[in-house]
Amino acid sequence: MDVVLIDLANDPLTKLYGAYRTCYTPKTPREVWEDIAKGEVSREKIAAFVEERLKTGHVSPLEQVVFWFGISGVSRSLSHQFVRHRIGISFEQQSQRYVRFTGKNEERLEYVMPDSWRDAGREKEFEALMTEITRVYREAVAAGIPAEDARFVLPNAAPTNFQIMVNFAELLHICDLRLCTRAQWEIRQMVAKMRTELMRRVPELARYLQPKCGERRMGYCDEELKAYEACPLSAARPHKVQVIEVFKRVRAETGKPMRDLSESDLHAAEAFREPSPRT
Repeated sequence: MDVVLIDLANDPLTKLYGAYRTCYTPKTPREVWEDIAKGEVSREKIAAFVEERLKTGHVSPLEQVVFWFGISGVSRSLSHQFVRHRIGISFEQQSQRYVRFTGKNEERLEYVMPDSWRDAGREKEFEALMTEITRVYREAVAAGIPAEDARFVLPNAAPTNFQIMVNFAELLHICDLRLCTRAQWEIRQMVAKMRTELMRRVPELARYLQPKCGERRMGYCDEELKAYEACPLSAARPHKVQVIEVFKRVRAETGKPMRDLSESDLHAAEAFREPSPRT
């Protein structure tokens, strides 16, 4: 597996500052960016402002920061999961229709073998199957069967390559799910490599790429309790059941215990208006 950060939006931290600042100032975007160009806003102030905005959950400006990655040597099993991310991400994937896997010097097709097959002592059976698939596929192509039809015998273990473009908001969502230990091992390793690439270039943003239980994300685990207990991160992060229990205890001490929401509660929320700001 190989993951490379091909490119990124120029100075993404400042791009985020400009987007956020536009939302919270009477100044025009031209004026905001003139201030930046004149050096009137220090790098430290930009970083602090962006960090405070990120804490609020204001997501839309994150869509204006974009990254391009090249990914190779991952399985089709992984790709079927990866392409389920559809908003804020664009994929270009190696075609099994137009690319023929018929290299003369290869004894068999390339493939991705999970370690679990080796751990179980079944790697020879796996390799034998890949060798047979290679024979059937190449003989089919040699017999004039189009590559788009010969590919029907290719397995989930067949490797594939991507070039993707993804914005920061979607990348955060991908990391929420795919850095979690509940994610399949291969996609978890791929996303971890994407995070490592960004840590080299924009650590101020990359540190927000965490599993959803991270202190910069949701902050607690919402997976089933059995999975949480088996997770190595459970030593550092709480489960939602624990968070709720603490909240219940604190509220009970105040004489206003936690309870289920009633219809009147929902109507009250519907009618709520934020108080006017103090002058």
